[in-house]
Amino acid sequence: MTQEDTSVVARPLHSRGFSMIELVMILLISIVVTAFAVPAIGSQLNQYRLKSAVASATWAIQSIRFQALQEGYPFQVTFQGDASGNNPTYQVASKPTGTSSFANVGSSVPLSGSVINITAATVIQFQPNGAVTVTQGGSSATSMQLSFSGFSRTITISNYGNLTITSP
Repeated sequence: MTQEDTSVVARPLHSRGFSMIELVMILLISIVVTAFAVPAIGSQLNQYRLKSAVASATWAIQSIRFQALQEGYPFQVTFQGDASGNNPTYQVASKPTGTSSFANVGSSVPLSGSVINITAATVIQFQPNGAVTVTQGGSSATSMQLSFSGFSRTITISNYGNLTITSP
C-alpha cells in the first residue's frame, strides 16, 4: 500500500443523520402515544358535541321564556326527534292575545349537527307571568334528557324557568 491508501483508510468516517434503528424507535414510540391519545380525544369530542346540544336547548328555553315575559303573551318551545328520538329539533310557537291556539314562529331548528338523541318529545309553555309548564307525551314533566355516544345530560326546568343540568 502506498502512503495515500493508508491515509484514506485511517480517516474517520463522518456520520450524519439518524440510523435506521433510531428512526424505527421514534416511529414505535409515536405509534404507542397515538394509540393512547386517540380514544381520549374521541371521548372529549363526544362530550363536546353533547354539551353543544345542551347549550342550544338551554338557550332556546331561556330566550323563549324571556320573549313570553317581554311580549306579554304565551310562548312554547317543542323539542322532538324522529321516531327513535334522534336528531332533535326545536320549534317555537306563540299564542298572541285574541288567538285560541299556538302558531309556529319560523321553522324548526336542529339542536346539533351530530346524531343527538332525546328521550321523549317535550313541550315547554311559558306564560307572561313567568309560570312554566313542561309536558312529555301529554303528561306533566320537569326534565328532558339528551344523549350522545354513551354520554347524557338531563335538563330540569322549574315552574318558573330556572334550569339545572345534571349528568345521570
